[in-house]
Amino acid sequence: MQLRSDVTGLAVVILATGAILGAELGGPWLWLHYLCKPLAMVMIITTLNVPGVRVGRYRTAVLVGMLSSLAGDVLLMLPQDLFVPGLLAFLLAHLCYIVAFIPGGTIAGRLVGTLGYAVFAGINLALLLPRVPADMRVPVLAYVLVLVVMAAAAAARAWSLRRDPALAASARMAALGALLFVASDSVLAWDRFSDGVSVAMLPILSTYFAAQWCIARSVVLKRADG
Repeated sequence: MQLRSDVTGLAVVILATGAILGAELGGPWLWLHYLCKPLAMVMIITTLNVPGVRVGRYRTAVLVGMLSSLAGDVLLMLPQDLFVPGLLAFLLAHLCYIVAFIPGGTIAGRLVGTLGYAVFAGINLALLLPRVPADMRVPVLAYVLVLVVMAAAAAARAWSLRRDPALAASARMAALGALLFVASDSVLAWDRFSDGVSVAMLPILSTYFAAQWCIARSVVLKRADG
């Protein structure tokens, strides 16, 4: 299993690098982005199919979330402006991740996690929202709200299960994935709605694929039913 994970991880790194280079170089190299971006996500999804890992609620929710993310990847990379449909696909993905992460966290942990992520999101929105077109503000606010709840749920779960021998490693990995997702989406928002970010695809896609990899690994590391 470890060899398979190492090989798949290397494949994801190679494909993610191709996706980043294709996007940054553009022009005749754009095909590399179109090919490698969805393939990297497909490779990550294949890691969920591991013998001995039960098909429970957690794995199912993560799988549906990753399939929704794959749809969002395709929508956002097409030359047409499909930002809103892509945003909705990722919003659905985060709702699925919330279903996976909510059980196991305490109410106090969720409140603290929500407060921390809400402060970060609030600062970002205060600086960025005036630059967002009026017709995009409601979808963006809805997405940020769901993203904050997802990340807070993952953080609360990791804290609450930190001493559980069957779930601690999985919960930490999911929380790291959620944190990286917030980082990726933050850079993406600034790149789209501000004056742009230099070499934006490098921080956006590197943190994005790392986030999805960590969430996928949380399924493999989970040694309890559910």
